Amino acid sequence: MNAQAIFSTASRHYQKGQYTDALTQLNALMELNRDTKTYVLLAKVLSKLGFKPEAARAYQLAGEAGGSRAEDYLSEAMKLYFLNGNEDEALSIGLPLLDKAKTDAEIAFIIASIFLKRGEKQILGLFKTPLTLSKNHLHNGLAFKLLTADINDMQDRDALANLFRNYPKNVTLRAAYLVYAREANDYPDMEKYDRDTQKELKAGETAFIVAEAPYYHATWCGDERLNRIAGSQLHPFPPSLTETRRSVPHRWGERIRIGYVSSDFWDDHATMKLLKSVLMAHDKSRFDVTLFCHTGSMHVTRDKDIREKWGRIVQIGDLSDQQTAELIRRENIDILIDLKGHTLDSRVLIFNQAAAPIQVGWLGFPGTTANVDLDYIIGDPYVLPDASKAFYHEKYCRLPETYQPNDPYERPRPGSVSREMVGLPEGAFVFASFNTNRKISLQTINLWIDILRQTPESHLWLMCDRKDARANLLAKFKSAGIDTKRIILCNKMPYQNHITRIPLADVGLDTFPYNGHTTTSEKLWAGLPVLTFKGTNFASRVSESLLNAIGLPELVAEGPEDYVKQAVALYNNRDKVAEYRQRLEENRFRMPLFDAERFCLHLEKGYEMMVDRAKRGLVPDHIDVPALPARSGSFER
Repeated sequence: MNAQAIFSTASRHYQKGQYTDALTQLNALMELNRDTKTYVLLAKVLSKLGFKPEAARAYQLAGEAGGSRAEDYLSEAMKLYFLNGNEDEALSIGLPLLDKAKTDAEIAFIIASIFLKRGEKQILGLFKTPLTLSKNHLHNGLAFKLLTADINDMQDRDALANLFRNYPKNVTLRAAYLVYAREANDYPDMEKYDRDTQKELKAGETAFIVAEAPYYHATWCGDERLNRIAGSQLHPFPPSLTETRRSVPHRWGERIRIGYVSSDFWDDHATMKLLKSVLMAHDKSRFDVTLFCHTGSMHVTRDKDIREKWGRIVQIGDLSDQQTAELIRRENIDILIDLKGHTLDSRVLIFNQAAAPIQVGWLGFPGTTANVDLDYIIGDPYVLPDASKAFYHEKYCRLPETYQPNDPYERPRPGSVSREMVGLPEGAFVFASFNTNRKISLQTINLWIDILRQTPESHLWLMCDRKDARANLLAKFKSAGIDTKRIILCNKMPYQNHITRIPLADVGLDTFPYNGHTTTSEKLWAGLPVLTFKGTNFASRVSESLLNAIGLPELVAEGPEDYVKQAVALYNNRDKVAEYRQRLEENRFRMPLFDAERFCLHLEKGYEMMVDRAKRGLVPDHIDVPALPARSGSFER
């Protein structure tokens, strides 16, 4: 019997389900002919008989034999190797098929699964699109794991859009997709899903809030009742942890040992623009300061000489949360302060390892820090009013004037620059916002549209680097009938240049529900009056705190309507604007906002009050720090 006759017999046996007989014929055929079709039929027969590794090898040989379907046969071989746990063999076949993987979800799934398991993430971005376009839920699930949480990653945004189309009722996907929509100021999508959001909230549904990342939740929601549950499914800790931590025997020293935890210990970070002078102002005879640092190496190298002035630095970047907590306990820290909260590069879970007898949240996150074992949150009477206590698991430590520290020494003063140099029209009234564009919420941009309609000769100056966000901002204004020539967009600039350009505007407009924080204090430092209105949660009350601390409470409107009314009134009264600017100049070194030593005195008093309660065996309770006189020898005013 010739080779073709044997093949035909084997094929008939296979079609009839007589797999053993087919295998017998194929074994005989292999002595005569080993071409592609023989290997393919052999692979099919072996697969039916349960010999998966052998079937994979047969498909591999079929692919290696060449032909128009070689990639298809190699793909089948790879899939069988993967199913049988032969990852090395699967990967050796899969890597030459990377181009095919861009459109073949099965291949993408296998290669991405292996790389993800091995922690090799360099090329995983290639596979997001095919995995999200697949209708296989396993492929979609892997695609979700491949998302980087990088808000500038367009592959992530496209992948989320695909996944959201596949699962339109999935609240986690909706929350994640809206992060990217808000990052790009995609107002049509924001409006569309805001309607869904409001319907769900009216019906008492809050599952989508629980699924949101707390920081991004705060950029659109000013309701403290909802803020409290955002991210509440993240890393819950047992209720007994807090009591156990507080009951651990602790050796108190003559000086209070303070530990600050952050990835932001570098000179040009917004947090350190606020905090560094306060760190240097700590009374070394009463306080021992340690910085538990997980700052990126690039920033550490650049800022080494400056950083050493802030406190003793202990690197924790290579340590796990548990190892870091053990180190902190060995250092016998009395008060451990988290400066990050639920923000990028946070290490808040160190605080769920019983690291210190007193644990505190401050500065990095404007709200309660869900599922983190903190005793206190540092604020002031504006950002933390009595009516909000029910929405915080932490106890208040309220400083008397403002919760925000500021650096009056190394922060530059404005230089000399003209409007023409930055593209502003001479003589025009210019409103400005230098807040990051994600803070320009639906509410904010609609308020600004109202202001622009009522101030026909005004311009609005916005800082925005993203091309897609710029296009979306202009489209929103245009759709509301605002001439886009009145919207002036600028990029980020080096810090000295940025401070220098700020006073060229006439009035700063705040954002809601996430105010300018460092951005507002920069405007006030540079002499630009900032208009805000009374907020409904921590993030939306910050500018009120800062304006009171600089002595301009009149710039805190009662609500959104009054905010628009006051903006229009300032447009019509440049003398009043000039008066506010003069008061800012007079108050810069007279009022508390930029008095680092005075602020440090209040902060240290708060620390002493926390320690006093702990030493007496009392559980944490709300603390209001009394206003104190400035330390002698403080900054000359």
